Amino acid sequence: MARTDGDTWDIVTSVGYTALAVAAARALDAKLDPPLAHDEYAEKFVAAAGEPQLAQAVAAGDISGLAGANASWVGVRTRFFDNFFADAAGAGVRQVVILAAGLDARAYRLPWPTGTTVFEVDQPRVLEFKDQVLAGAEAGPAAGRVPVAVDLRDDWPNALVGAGFDPEQATAWALEGLLPYLPGVAQDALFEKLHELSAPGSRIAAELGPLPGEIAQFERDMPSHADSPGQPKVSELWYDDPRRDTTSWLAERGWTVAGIDLVEAAVGYGRPFGEIPRSFETLLRTKFFTATRTS
Repeated sequence: MARTDGDTWDIVTSVGYTALAVAAARALDAKLDPPLAHDEYAEKFVAAAGEPQLAQAVAAGDISGLAGANASWVGVRTRFFDNFFADAAGAGVRQVVILAAGLDARAYRLPWPTGTTVFEVDQPRVLEFKDQVLAGAEAGPAAGRVPVAVDLRDDWPNALVGAGFDPEQATAWALEGLLPYLPGVAQDALFEKLHELSAPGSRIAAELGPLPGEIAQFERDMPSHADSPGQPKVSELWYDDPRRDTTSWLAERGWTVAGIDLVEAAVGYGRPFGEIPRSFETLLRTKFFTATRTS
């Protein structure tokens, strides 16, 4: 089903399903050598959701074909963002915001310094499911964890500040697997608000959305992914309408920006991708960046 303005979802429909699929990939990543995403909660999320295709794949430990490729890709992306948070913490940043947090369990599984607060922003039903599973697992966060139930197309800055976020403190912002699901106008507005809320010393790690025409090329190059049974098509979930050059926009406003090549990063992590379709390689080499606000 195609996206509509104001659409919502739970953990087994639309964009919510993709969060569950990422959790399944993290669970399968633990079965690869070397594992890159040490997420003990991922399998619990998949089991609790009861989505048969993903639950069966995780229970069977199936890392062949598409499942293994997804696990490898998600593992590399997860390690990149884990390293980003470690670097931010090492620089003294104690305020973290994960936008479209989905089933991200970093508040529980990463070794946060004392005094760190992690704000998790996502749709209400996604966060409700997540909280139920974590409570059932008797899990305790390693940092102060603050769920913020709001749609990122709505007034999320006000909700975030209302939950205790302090715009006078440096913040580590993570936008992992989010921007492809936002229209270009919404992506541009999100970065405007993020910039307004960021004190000097704040950091960003992000995966950019596709440019016009890139979704069609992706689906041509990766038909097995596009037509995976039970999984929404990329073209039904992602937006590839025009959007500004985000990295240049940030650089003009006092951010030091660095592009991240995840193909090269994967080699450094001990998990090279090998031969991959050109459109997927383009995504991995050009869509990720970090930024630090210096003024």
